[in-house]
Amino acid sequence: MTEKHLIAQAKDLTSDFPRSPHERLGGFVIAGRALDKCRSLLAGTNGDYNFDCPLDNFFFGFSKITADALKEIAATGADDEAVSKWLCETSPVSEDAKKLWNMRMRHTRPIDLPMQLQLFLEGYIPEVIPSDRRVYTWFDVYDIEENRI
Repeated sequence: MTEKHLIAQAKDLTSDFPRSPHERLGGFVIAGRALDKCRSLLAGTNGDYNFDCPLDNFFFGFSKITADALKEIAATGADDEAVSKWLCETSPVSEDAKKLWNMRMRHTRPIDLPMQLQLFLEGYIPEVIPSDRRVYTWFDVYDIEENRI
């Protein structure tokens, strides 16, 4: 595959959103969003989105896959199917462990996060989330801000 394939796979995050953290890739929540941001970074279309951010690092820490490794596979222009297969082959995490982790991540509340993230969200949520919307889980912040819910 080539750089041309990478460009074709990359979203323009200056005008579009990455996937919801709820969407799974290789059986992992967050992974598809991390891949979208990674591809866009490599293509120079990441806008305000940061790859290898705290959310991505929850995925990297659990899956035992590094940001650099994901960047290497993304740079080949691999499509979602190939990356999904690679994730499954590379991560030592069992399917049952993925299911339990996914459930825990989908239901993580801001108060359940490390203190630094809680403090960040305490200021960020009022800035980006309309006052009539309620944030129940960490993923809600992304899905409300990006008009999915």
